[in-house]
Amino acid sequence: MDKKVINKKDLVEFIESGCKPKNDWKIGTEHEKFGFFRKDFKPISYDDINVLFSELHKKFGWKKIFENNLLIALEKAGSTITLEPGGQIELSGAPLNNLFHTCQEVTSHQFELNSVSRPMGIEYMGMGCLPKWKLDQIPIMPKQRYEIMRKYMQKTGTNGLDMMLRTSTIQANLDYDSELDMIKKFRVSLSIQPAVIALYANSPFIEGELTNYLSYRSWIWTQTDQSRCGILPFVFDESFSFESYVDYLLDIPMYFVKRNGQYVDCSGDSFKKFMEGGLEKLPGIFPTLDDWNDHLTIAFPEVRLKKYLEVRGADGGPWSSVCALPAFWTGILYDSDVLDETWNLVSSWTDMGRQNFYDDVAKSGLQSKTPDNLDIKVFLKKLLQLSSKGLSRRAIFNEEKKNETIFLNTLSSILDSGESPAEVWKKLFLEKWEQNIDIIYKSNSF
Repeated sequence: MDKKVINKKDLVEFIESGCKPKNDWKIGTEHEKFGFFRKDFKPISYDDINVLFSELHKKFGWKKIFENNLLIALEKAGSTITLEPGGQIELSGAPLNNLFHTCQEVTSHQFELNSVSRPMGIEYMGMGCLPKWKLDQIPIMPKQRYEIMRKYMQKTGTNGLDMMLRTSTIQANLDYDSELDMIKKFRVSLSIQPAVIALYANSPFIEGELTNYLSYRSWIWTQTDQSRCGILPFVFDESFSFESYVDYLLDIPMYFVKRNGQYVDCSGDSFKKFMEGGLEKLPGIFPTLDDWNDHLTIAFPEVRLKKYLEVRGADGGPWSSVCALPAFWTGILYDSDVLDETWNLVSSWTDMGRQNFYDDVAKSGLQSKTPDNLDIKVFLKKLLQLSSKGLSRRAIFNEEKKNETIFLNTLSSILDSGESPAEVWKKLFLEKWEQNIDIIYKSNSF
């Protein structure tokens, strides 16, 4: 994929090439978690992760990936395990055919990780935001990309370093078959993403204290870099297309260019300038499609378009919520009738209404209102019913003759309780734990 980029058409065609017939649609799941030492709850360091990755290689056959002779990732069977900037460990799952395969992948990953971690006294926590430690107490991972981003983040927004070092999320990746299908899925996903944020809200703490937010992770993202984060109003323009999204990406400042295994800091420069061979750090050098593929990854909206759609707005959580997220989105996006029904629920919303909804859920969670003033819990009940219908019609069963709707049970339980995970933690913190944040590490590990 080292073809030189000649013009904007090459960039558009690169994304458009992701279109797949429905029979080839897959489900990808990514999730991050915080590793910590059982004895004192301190975050794990790069040296610890290096040992863990080496053990996963030795015991389970993961292939090592190096950068400057440092072990930075593992890969096997289409999946990768990576270290995020603050030492969060991420599984980027393979594109799989159904949710039973997805959940098997997640389960196998955690079994392997625990088998090499527990002898070292290491456990894991799924939350949207690291609940205890300050920024200067978090080990920084030695990846060139992160060093460039870390420097640039201090120039944009106020919480870019928090985003890098102290947040974790769950993400689902799904396919589209055409530009029109992509547009509808993009609009539906952006519209209902705030409802997912509210249902998954799992980050009310920072530095051992309660914040004013139920998803502090979501709020952090709004304070990171306005040029590349948040809700994208232009997706709802009548003229929206693959080309429109390319135009958006061309306006987002670059971070880096990779050449000869090294990252060149081009932060703040324009990809348009790169296409003209005008980068100050790389004069006369023109981009390839590999460079464009890298550039696609440095936009961080709530829904991101690559050769598939990434829905990115859920706080990190326990095993059951990792399996539930791709189930929810598969039911909504992979059944055309359900997709249309969902769009009918939200098609009258305005840009301002969507933005206010997005801003509100980080603070108010399941106490929020939709842009048409509906109780969010009523709205979520409709969404879960629609997702269940979409999953049922896929008619995919496990050995116990149960279909994929079983993965929605976790979300239904949260909704039935009327409290997001963050609200449960908040009550425990105030009423039973005597505001001792350490207890969450004992209560929430896996």
